[in-house]
Amino acid sequence: MRQLTALDAQFLNVETATTAAHVAGLAILDSAGGAVNRDALAELLLARLHLSPALSLRLAEVPLGLDHPYWAADPDFDIGNHLFELTLPAPGDDWQLAEAVAAIHARRLDRAHPLWEMHLINGLAGGRVGVYTKVHHAAIDGVSGAETLATLLDLTPEGHLTRRGRSTDGHLTRRGRSAADADRPRQRTRPATAGASDDHGDVPGLAGMLAGAAMRTATHPVRAVQSVVRAAGDLDAIPLAAGIPGARLIARAARLVAGDRHDRPELPSLTVPRTPFNGPISARRRLSFGSLPLKDVKNVARTNGMSVNDVVMTLCTSALRSWLQERDALPEAPLIVAVPVAVRTAEAKDLVGNQISAMVAPMPTNVPDPRERLQAVGAAMRTAKRRFALAPATWLSELCSVLPAPLTSLATPAISRLAGMAFPPINLIVSNVPGPQFPLYLCGGRVLSYYPLSVLTDMSGGLNITCFSYDGMLDFGVVACPERMDDVWGLLGHLRTALEELSDEGMGDEFRDGVGIDLVAG
Repeated sequence: MRQLTALDAQFLNVETATTAAHVAGLAILDSAGGAVNRDALAELLLARLHLSPALSLRLAEVPLGLDHPYWAADPDFDIGNHLFELTLPAPGDDWQLAEAVAAIHARRLDRAHPLWEMHLINGLAGGRVGVYTKVHHAAIDGVSGAETLATLLDLTPEGHLTRRGRSTDGHLTRRGRSAADADRPRQRTRPATAGASDDHGDVPGLAGMLAGAAMRTATHPVRAVQSVVRAAGDLDAIPLAAGIPGARLIARAARLVAGDRHDRPELPSLTVPRTPFNGPISARRRLSFGSLPLKDVKNVARTNGMSVNDVVMTLCTSALRSWLQERDALPEAPLIVAVPVAVRTAEAKDLVGNQISAMVAPMPTNVPDPRERLQAVGAAMRTAKRRFALAPATWLSELCSVLPAPLTSLATPAISRLAGMAFPPINLIVSNVPGPQFPLYLCGGRVLSYYPLSVLTDMSGGLNITCFSYDGMLDFGVVACPERMDDVWGLLGHLRTALEELSDEGMGDEFRDGVGIDLVAG
């Protein structure tokens, strides 16, 4: 059995009527002549669910919320609770697709079942289909999410045909090798091996849950003090806390007490300016998606001696600067961004849950010149990376562990709402997830693009930008609250302009919105 960690449970606690805490992705596929259909997806899912524990486990709640829930096998698993289908009306363009997906993305997952859904979307222009998949953030992080996706994808169009006795060598597993054990009987109502992992066996009964809750409640004060001490060592890197007078001295003293002798680089000011997209969010969502040529981004990185991630951060910084300037809302101080960082070890790669931390850094939106802005982003990210490399920050998980489980579940929504109204800790979250640079297939249909979509909360603001590198392109997914951001498509146009500014030559017609369509603000 495995109990949710404090960080895992926090993603459950943060959910409210206006916040849905799942991560998602929208895959655009060639329909392969109609081969990508609901029956084919159902069969594929049932054949491979055993490769991804997060898809076959449901929550087992502790009575009265006295402790964090457990993961348990779902004895009544039904694919009908997870796989859905819809058809867009003509013409089936990307704006219609974005509107339909935004409505699905805004809905919370049903906690009575394993926390995921897949939606097949027919009727797209150009003979394409969309497959939108969402999984609760309590069950996966960015790395495990990419691995979960990989279990469903193949290296060849024929890789999914295991039920017909064909070779399984084309199946892409999380370990990058074939899955000859993925063959399963054709007729099945639930995955035969769901929850079979030793780490996810039977959960304790009522008495066991209450006994465990009592023990952890009794020992919580000691563990809470330990968490506070460990988090204090990163006080100068924690949003809001970094602004406390003497935060750097307190952090240095806490590290000395803990025996940490690392000489960590000092971070710049993390004071958060006000923007239109910060503040309490509504339950509605808007999204946009588009792609940039990865080779152009790599050219900029190579020319300037920087990483691809630094260039991606610069593009986002420049796009946000232009978007805010259009509304006379550009603050004098740089924006503050949180960048999720995977800390999942090889030993934990098959575990359900989160192994993540975050770097917090300034986005120099206040620098007018594009080239100077690029160098400023590079300097800020180098400082943040050096600090993280010396001592990976644990403050995110430590802070989630300070309050006891019953109090955390009650306090989290109120704290998040208050922070969104009075003192947002960051302006937004930007994520860059590396992916494979070769084509992949789902049910025989080639994946043309994969647009990641993430979480909005009151605390993190009404805008989230995530990108995924795949098959020579950088696929961007932008999620926004319409009450906080009035033009989510316009931001993608600014991303194109930002890359043109940094490129030695123009990008030509290679930028695409969705698949092969030039960007137009919507």
